[in-house]
Amino acid sequence: MLKQIEGSHAVAEAVALCRPEVISAYPITPQTHIVETLSELVREGKIGSCQFLNVESEFGAMSAAIGASAAGARSYTASSSQGLLFMAEAVYNASGLGLPIVMTVGNRAIGAPINIWNDHSDSMALANAGWIQIHAESNQEAVDLHIQAFRLAEELSVPVMVCVDGFILTHAYERVDIPSQEDVDAYLPPFQPVQMLDPADPVSIGAMVGPEAFMEVRYLAHHKQLQALDVIPRLADEFAQRFGRKSGGLIETYRTDGAKTIVVALGSIVGTIKDLVDELREQGESVGAIKIGAFRPFPLAELRSALSGADRVVVVEKDLALGLGGIVASNVRMALRGATTLVYTVIAGLGGRPITKASLERTVMQASKDALEDPHFLDLNWDIVDAELARAKEKRRSGPIAENILRDIGLMGRKTG
Repeated sequence: MLKQIEGSHAVAEAVALCRPEVISAYPITPQTHIVETLSELVREGKIGSCQFLNVESEFGAMSAAIGASAAGARSYTASSSQGLLFMAEAVYNASGLGLPIVMTVGNRAIGAPINIWNDHSDSMALANAGWIQIHAESNQEAVDLHIQAFRLAEELSVPVMVCVDGFILTHAYERVDIPSQEDVDAYLPPFQPVQMLDPADPVSIGAMVGPEAFMEVRYLAHHKQLQALDVIPRLADEFAQRFGRKSGGLIETYRTDGAKTIVVALGSIVGTIKDLVDELREQGESVGAIKIGAFRPFPLAELRSALSGADRVVVVEKDLALGLGGIVASNVRMALRGATTLVYTVIAGLGGRPITKASLERTVMQASKDALEDPHFLDLNWDIVDAELARAKEKRRSGPIAENILRDIGLMGRKTG
């Protein structure tokens, strides 16, 4: 059914169609509308016998999901930013126990300074926590990925994180095709847990493991991620056959045939990049794009093959590994190890800063001439940075960097006296 609907509400309706049995929720912007909508659907009796648990924290939300999943219930939660970090210990426990929990992450920057706008700092901080991590380009894909996520999680018995750009997608109203319950039921069978706690047949999970076995346990978790490299595209193909549209998969190429410069990205910025590629192609530029759909497991072989004809790669990413550069670009370089392809890192959109097509075009054209510094910080105000560096050289203080910058750009009154 076609609906003009907010992204968060669309995600909530998709989750409801997957018939979760336990939803544990703690609100944090920008994912709050998702769990609010789910609470209404549960209260109205529209998700069967689902239990909606209001918990006291994000750590509690993941802990409740772990307990529910271990008891054999199809379990779901959502989080963002500091909330995701607060549940970090339990996030690792969920994957270590092999529990097929699905979680939406409404991607948002991490403080300090405090910031509620979108970038990918939160999910990237837990990229190696053992969860499969898939990213949505649009609200339609966000709907479709959640349906695939439950199937993927339960087939491999591994948790799945569906990353949806905060505000850009979660709060945007778009036309979305919400599937029928009949089609979702045909695609997603009832949950049959591979393990569950049962008082009649007691077992221990999460036991202490020493050096004699811990490495093997971690390898088996790694092996599940490798299995997902085969399962993700298969489930995406089955989804396309059932629902009549393509969503998900490991990567998606866009006009890469003959392209000498290929832009790589994940999340909602891919749509803008595709528009830019169309315009540059019309101008005779040899440019293409690749969307990374699955960041974990990282599709090394698929990406290497897709980039084999390019002279250079421009990785546009909304994250920053301090002291290193781009997180996504580092993974792309790993995929291209041994190749002569140049890889440029473009750090963009941190803290919700707009990424304009004009700025992207200037950057891509610089890269196509091999005249781009690496890493490149898109639209960084160097005057402000230089002013703060000069200030710090004169008077070293650990605290008020953010406040100083806000004063410099006129968003905070200057100190007097």
